Amino acid sequence: MTITDIAPPPRAIRQEPVHDRIVPTLTVVGPLHERYEEILTGEALAFVAQLHELFAGARYDRLADRMRHGYEIGNGRNPRFRDDTAHIRDDDTWRVAGAGPGLEDRRVEITGPTDPRMTINALNSGANVWLADQEDATSPTWRNVIGGQLSLYDAIRGQLGYTSPEGKRYEVTAERTPTIVMRPRGWHMEEHHMHFTDRYKRTMAASGSLVDFGLYAFHNATALIAQGRGPYFYLPKLESSEEARLWDQIFSFTEHYLGLPHGTIRATVLIETLPAAFEMEEILYELRDHCAGLNAGRWDYIFSIIKTYRGRGSRFVLPDRNQVTMTVDFMRSYTELLVKTCHRRGAHAIGGMSAFIPNRRDPEQNARALEQVAADKRREAADGFDGTWVAHPDLIPVARAEFDAALGDRPNQLDRQRDDVQVYERHLLNLWIGRPITDAGVHANVSVAVRYIEAWLRGQGAVAIDGLMEDVATAEISRSQIWQWIRQDKSTEEGTEITREYISDLVDQVLSEVERRDGDRFDEAAEVFRDVALSEGFRPFLTTRAYVDHLVQTA
Repeated sequence: MTITDIAPPPRAIRQEPVHDRIVPTLTVVGPLHERYEEILTGEALAFVAQLHELFAGARYDRLADRMRHGYEIGNGRNPRFRDDTAHIRDDDTWRVAGAGPGLEDRRVEITGPTDPRMTINALNSGANVWLADQEDATSPTWRNVIGGQLSLYDAIRGQLGYTSPEGKRYEVTAERTPTIVMRPRGWHMEEHHMHFTDRYKRTMAASGSLVDFGLYAFHNATALIAQGRGPYFYLPKLESSEEARLWDQIFSFTEHYLGLPHGTIRATVLIETLPAAFEMEEILYELRDHCAGLNAGRWDYIFSIIKTYRGRGSRFVLPDRNQVTMTVDFMRSYTELLVKTCHRRGAHAIGGMSAFIPNRRDPEQNARALEQVAADKRREAADGFDGTWVAHPDLIPVARAEFDAALGDRPNQLDRQRDDVQVYERHLLNLWIGRPITDAGVHANVSVAVRYIEAWLRGQGAVAIDGLMEDVATAEISRSQIWQWIRQDKSTEEGTEITREYISDLVDQVLSEVERRDGDRFDEAAEVFRDVALSEGFRPFLTTRAYVDHLVQTA
């Protein structure tokens, strides 16, 4: 399927035609399963092709900036609050657009993938907002990418239903469903089932971000507005205000293309990388006409810290993953700065997701999970957050109770300016926790990562493992800690040296511990884990190479 009828860009970015160039095209090379043509229409692909023509080059520039910045930090230059943008931080007059219709009250948001069953469960959950996740909670198989778009398309039009292989019927029964905020893939991810050929005849894999965003916005923006809501997005993995500016340009162009008033699209940015924590105000400023708030993406933030400082010495080495809690100093500094920054600029501050999940079959574990989640949400509400995430419908009453106690009838806590918070560069970079690495912690990292990757290779992006909800971010923490511990010659509290050989033996041990089934992908998962945890060089993301090597052919 090839689209050549491309609508012209707006006058401000129109380019003069050149005779030896071709019209940019977007080609679908993945198979067309049932109903895919409803999403992959000529008009929709023309729009996504236009997004690539105008913004794919800037995407590559921003990814190059990430590499350059990471190289500088690795060579001793710490991130810092920028001098060249101090005027933005010092200007007290500007504010962001804030909540769009349906986003005024965000006290409980449920997150999850966009397959039909999970979509229906989320819409029936009673949450205020559903983060419809095409990113870390979705394994980017071709069926998941386009199937997720179909689920959203049907849900927005009130026509979604699902019957499980066992014959159980799922339907949306809630009188009022959560406001949908869709999270596209990050800038680093590509979509190899769609190819973009630019006007210079260069062909490349499409951008996962532009595909996810473009298809959803094109098909659903008008329908969402008619329902009194709007096209809303969570933006993942941003590292700079320049990346935020790129998204703002994409939003403005999309509004022009679709005939929407400027500012209709609203975005919430996940502050889940260490560089972004130093540019929160600048990110809000660049997106100010389209910004609703910021989210404290805790798990990716921890991963970003490990990745950023992986080669900088022992003082940047973190202990067992379960010891890196939200109450350690550098995490407290990051979240309190986020609340202060948001409320100063009229933006919502949304808390992160506790990994604990309930277990209805185990009352004792269930009670522990509910207690842990309640404490986490109580802390966030007391800190001034306006809402929070949960990963399971059973946790919504727990989270809501804590935020109801803090908010009462108010939709948010924007009046809490947190002038008491003073966070400096040294606070964000003080990674001292004072806890050890243990044999159990090393084994847990290997076991969780291998088991999660195996599920991801089978098309599952959010997986319950040992009472915790794991997604790509938590798997990234596990494998990057292993990589760093090996390079920094660390030993466990019990005296075990963490070496490649030891970790490789642990992988074999994990393979002997798991329950094997016909068609499982544990051998491939072990291969992926060894690549991202034991290779001499550090893979920036475990998903990029694993996607190309293992998922592209899973159509």
